[in-house]
Amino acid sequence: MKVLHFYRTYYPDSFGGVEQVIRQLVTATSQLGVRADVLTLTRNKKLDIEFEGQKVFRAPLDFEIASTGFSWAALKKFKRLAAQADLVHYHFPWPFMDIAHYVCDIKKPSVVTYHSDIVRQKQLLKVYQPLKNKFLKSVDRIVATSPNYMASSETLNTYKHKTEVITYGLERAIYPKDDAALCAQWRAKLPEKFLLFVGMLRYYKGLHVLLEAAYGTDIPVVILGDGPEERALKSQAQALGLKHVHFLGALPDEDKSALLTLCYGLVFPSHLRSEAFGITLLEAAMYGKPMISCEIGTGTSYVNVDGVTGLVVPPSSPLALRQAMFDLYSNPQQALEFGKNAEQRFESLFTAQVMARKYVELYQNVVNKR
Repeated sequence: MKVLHFYRTYYPDSFGGVEQVIRQLVTATSQLGVRADVLTLTRNKKLDIEFEGQKVFRAPLDFEIASTGFSWAALKKFKRLAAQADLVHYHFPWPFMDIAHYVCDIKKPSVVTYHSDIVRQKQLLKVYQPLKNKFLKSVDRIVATSPNYMASSETLNTYKHKTEVITYGLERAIYPKDDAALCAQWRAKLPEKFLLFVGMLRYYKGLHVLLEAAYGTDIPVVILGDGPEERALKSQAQALGLKHVHFLGALPDEDKSALLTLCYGLVFPSHLRSEAFGITLLEAAMYGKPMISCEIGTGTSYVNVDGVTGLVVPPSSPLALRQAMFDLYSNPQQALEFGKNAEQRFESLFTAQVMARKYVELYQNVVNKR
């Protein structure tokens, strides 16, 4: 079976959560007989490339409106590649994708992974709503990424009759193996016992709350990642005198793996529904680490179960987050148990193999019904 994945960004241009999911899907389903291609947009002059042995087709990005990339060249490319595929796998949200679906008159079997509601652009959503509804109505099947998100999304509940839940999964083998020398380098640079944040520094990540929570404590916090909020967060940390908060910027996967190996636990303070799942939580669970996250009605609380794999606190509450950090930091035995439970839950629910098997079964059902 040949599947075409269509999304606005992808490796190696961008390393976000959706890109990671597509990467894991492409790799894991290929082991089950699926030939998967990816079509995406790029600012790079070099277009079609190979990434990890898979073909990545790229069209030049012409312009963006509210983080939605547009490309006239992508329309011709999409129509050609879709014609060669047995099934088109869309990754929502991306309004240009909906436009391309109709402009190119796609009739192939189709699946949409519904990664997130549109949360921030409320005014633009009113304009986009009719197209969004028409597009979701036209596709064969929709996939919600967690039962929590399925229950809390008004849009998904509208299409409940053709929606099923398939959670994200990760493949350990894709991640760099532990490098003793690199771990030793980081161990020498950082406090022995620290809480780690990993991710893009975006408005919905709640890092301003984390900095307020860190104030008045001596708990070391390491922040791995960069993004549009970086300057404001560093200014906030300086104003609060947070010398025990370490900003590392963006680093290669080898460093991320070393830091996940060394950290005491993961703190993930995302406070808005724009955080639909939290791939970083899965990574922490894979590494057997206890977690702290916020209850925002999304997949974060499906990965991190309060009192089982870590602690879940109300969003946007520095006091609640600070208390959770104290509780986890001061109870190593409980932290160890949380970490063990997290790894066991990962192995049973969140491996790439589990995700791939479910998607291949879905692909076959959709194609066969046509």
